[in-house]
Amino acid sequence: MFQVGDKIVHPMHGAGIIDSIVQKKVNGVVRDYYILKLPVGGMLVMIPTANSEEIGVRPVVKGDEADRVIAAIPDIEVDMTPNWNRRYRENMLRLKSGNLLEVARVVKGLMLREEERGLSTGERKMLHSAKQILISEIVLSQDASYEDVEARINTALA
Repeated sequence: MFQVGDKIVHPMHGAGIIDSIVQKKVNGVVRDYYILKLPVGGMLVMIPTANSEEIGVRPVVKGDEADRVIAAIPDIEVDMTPNWNRRYRENMLRLKSGNLLEVARVVKGLMLREEERGLSTGERKMLHSAKQILISEIVLSQDASYEDVEARINTALA
């Protein structure tokens, strides 16, 4: 169980800090929820504490692990299927895995595809989300600024 002030990652929303733990009645059932405050956009996410592990909520990676992920970006092999529907599903599974390196793989793959052919609206949204997830976790793991982390990732992708 996480505590107020812990830095955690939700696979589909990115990294944030637990603002509070509250009890809410939803659909007639009283449950405990983590209130996760995301630094990017200031959004609040309610995560049920009971199945947070199922969802894939985990602690933010350590700073040196974040450095390794950024260093690995240039060497990531990207194999994207030409079928956009299958590609979208594969990328969604990578994002849901919560693995930071897999999120980086999605970012790199979609950025390369955008340069070659352009992206559909759905894939453009996915690229934006994946980039936010990647940046938000590195920002919290290294207490760095959003702009610095974004510049480091863009350099690694170039």
